[in-house]
Amino acid sequence: MKILPFLLLFTCSASATKFDVSTYSNSLEFAQVVDVMATQKANGHWCFATSIRHNDEGWEHYADGWEVIDFSGMSLGYRKLHHPHVNEQPFTRSLCDIEIPKETNKVIVRAKCSKHGFDGKAMVVNLNKD
Repeated sequence: MKILPFLLLFTCSASATKFDVSTYSNSLEFAQVVDVMATQKANGHWCFATSIRHNDEGWEHYADGWEVIDFSGMSLGYRKLHHPHVNEQPFTRSLCDIEIPKETNKVIVRAKCSKHGFDGKAMVVNLNKD
């Protein structure tokens, strides 16, 4: 009986999150997605080549990842970035073998920095599915 209220609270808070693409900082202190190329492979999975611009300063403040999410905020794939790109801006890294649900025609790609999280500009990607 004590577990049920906890589960109800968890379910309500989890379903309440929805991603808002119009709220972001355009400062280069935040990781900005500047370009995305999405391609579907023969097996139906997707590859995303994502370009990011950020004022990387070294190990204490750098773009440390990016992810593909749906409009409800569910992560479909995450690419960890293992080091700063101080002298390589913007830079592009790829992530493949991402499964996108059949009913999903658009996704959001957002970048993360080690200091400010996911508060930079994200990009909506239209998927041209065959």
